[in-house]
Amino acid sequence: MILIAIIAVVVVLGVLLAGTYNRLVGLRQNTNRAFADIDVQLKQRSDLIPNLVETVKGYASHEARTLEAVVAARNAATTATTIDDKVQAENAVSGALGRLMALSESYPDLKANTGFIQLQGELGDIENKLAAARRFFNNSVGEYNASTQQFPAVLMAGAMGFQPRLFFDLGPDRATFESAPAVKF
Repeated sequence: MILIAIIAVVVVLGVLLAGTYNRLVGLRQNTNRAFADIDVQLKQRSDLIPNLVETVKGYASHEARTLEAVVAARNAATTATTIDDKVQAENAVSGALGRLMALSESYPDLKANTGFIQLQGELGDIENKLAAARRFFNNSVGEYNASTQQFPAVLMAGAMGFQPRLFFDLGPDRATFESAPAVKF
């Protein structure tokens, strides 16, 4: 009778362990897939940047520092490998693109250029998709991290290689992106 009880406890613990492990693997895969969605949007934005820079260059060639900053940020973003590096590089790209778009206000001919308008529209569309992909990724990371910290997974998650994931966050530049731009006439 005692042997049957021990076997039953071992079987229950084995099923619990296997179920917990499988759930964590599934959640980890969801975060990987969500980050891959972000990567797709980042690649599309990266592919759009050279065309945007060339269009602006034709109208604002003396704004070399801004154009160089956009190209340098794009190059850093394309070579980033870790999530942390990608977050920092993409935040730099977003800031540089914002400055590039602000240039159009100083150049009415650029602002009226149909190619620039089309590229600006495509960039806006990509940025919207990127924001949605980031939200989905952060939601997946939150669910994964919560699951690794809940009982009984917390007892075995670390030992099985399930480490907490980082959110795709704006980091220290958050205040820059959260403050509304000043509009003066």
